[in-house]
Amino acid sequence: MKITVDKVDDINYVITGTIGIDVIEAKAAKLKEIATDEQKAAKDADVAFEKDAAGHVFKEFIDAGVKQAQIPIETLLGQPGLKKYEKRESEVFFEVDVATSPTVNVDVDYSDIIPSYTKPIADAEAVEKKLAEFTQQQAPFTKIETPRAVENGDVAVIDFKGFMNGEAFEGGSAEKFNLKIGSNKFIPGFEEQLVGMEYGEERTINVTFPADYSSPELAGQETQFEIKLHEIQEQKAQTPDDAFAQKVLGDPKATLDTLKSKLSDQITSEELSSFYNAELKPKLIQGLLSKFDFPLPNNIVEQEIDAKAREKIQQMSQEEQKSHVEDKEKFFALRESVREQARDGIKIALIVEALAKKEGIDVDEQEVIAALTYQAMITGQNAEDLVKYYKENNLMNSAKLGLTEDKLFGQILGFNK
Repeated sequence: MKITVDKVDDINYVITGTIGIDVIEAKAAKLKEIATDEQKAAKDADVAFEKDAAGHVFKEFIDAGVKQAQIPIETLLGQPGLKKYEKRESEVFFEVDVATSPTVNVDVDYSDIIPSYTKPIADAEAVEKKLAEFTQQQAPFTKIETPRAVENGDVAVIDFKGFMNGEAFEGGSAEKFNLKIGSNKFIPGFEEQLVGMEYGEERTINVTFPADYSSPELAGQETQFEIKLHEIQEQKAQTPDDAFAQKVLGDPKATLDTLKSKLSDQITSEELSSFYNAELKPKLIQGLLSKFDFPLPNNIVEQEIDAKAREKIQQMSQEEQKSHVEDKEKFFALRESVREQARDGIKIALIVEALAKKEGIDVDEQEVIAALTYQAMITGQNAEDLVKYYKENNLMNSAKLGLTEDKLFGQILGFNK
């Protein structure tokens, strides 16, 4: 094994070197010796042993490079980035990026980049409108007096059962389910196809789940739903008064003014959240990016570029995807087009992590799950499926970073004052 380590800057290193093919073959032979009879008899077993051996040897190559450069293992950040791999006549050549955690100076004065703003206040007209909507939402469902076909805006009481490739799938069925047509609570195309159904009618509809749906088994899949319409219901708004406020708030001392005050707080919170996401957060991020200067870990940046490039490709048509896979110049151009975005994303994540640590801001798993549950509720998804999707796709840390960022930015902007 021949190794050379070059230090690029304060945190980045490039490890280059070669490993004899005979070393990999010897490692594969050892792995085969200790393997079970079942593993030895498996299809393409020799290829699997060679692949595992190459993985072991590659790790040894990285460990040797880190040791040679005298890099403390606990300071390494992320996974090594394989820049080049060449299989030669008698050896394999590697070029690998490794990086340590950068030092972020948390004593930087960034007060001058904090955007000023006026906190929104709900006006009386908005509160009355919200009260009318809330009263309508809280109204009980009652069967319409004269049966007719389903129209947009109706509440249809239906049975439904979902099938994929002719097989019923878990969580895809319900009986006597109240669905408001046009609410967009179900996947795109579902509600629209119920318009025109008559009482007692049975209909089969075809829908495709979104590519980013929380359940990977259903994401992007074409499915069929068998529907039966039982009846159409409507909600007749109640008269808002003190008794109504006491009922919905579960407080015998509540008044209509109490309810209006809570609705006013909700409107203010929604307006502030919208303003924060559209205006304040982007300005704060750009300001922080301009204030802090430190080297970024090249391996993490390249991995983020790959992730963003894959995301863009997934949004393309099949023809565009094929052209980017087959044309290397197109693919590299796509990677370069997201480089700055990837660098900014990694940089702001490191800034947020450092500042949050300084301010004692932390987010635990239960907070992440609570946020995902709320997201599922407002998007009409199954909360358990969404949490499972995030866990299985290693997205929990990303969600945690997002919540940490919002907590930190809220504190910087003085939301709780």
